[in-house]
Amino acid sequence: MQFDTKVALLVLDDLAVWQKLNVTAFLATGIAGVAPEAMGEPYEDAAGRTFARLLGQPMMVFAATRADLQRAHRQAIARGLTTAVYVKAMFSTGHDAANRAAYLAEDPDAPELVGLALRGPKKDVDKTVKGAKLHP
Repeated sequence: MQFDTKVALLVLDDLAVWQKLNVTAFLATGIAGVAPEAMGEPYEDAAGRTFARLLGQPMMVFAATRADLQRAHRQAIARGLTTAVYVKAMFSTGHDAANRAAYLAEDPDAPELVGLALRGPKKDVDKTVKGAKLHP
């Protein structure tokens, strides 16, 4: 199946495994939250039990350096891509309002990103993540 859009998640490569998983999960929900049209249908098992919908297209996860994240952040803004962000300070918060306050306190031109999710036209997302490597 071909998609007009692409979803890419860039995660700082030197985080602890639990941090990488945490950042990836939060970023994926950010994209799903702003793109309900990208959600697939509910899952059902053979017993008839229904399970939650998942994003209906693949998400590519990249291991990124700080430079990759900063460059992708600037380019995503310039290209008008749908973007979800996660900064280092959010590891020390305990709820959504505190996360938003932590992000608001960041330098808007150079936040201390540890993760970034993008969704938009395939060509624009590909250009934005260029240089980052798929996560091993």
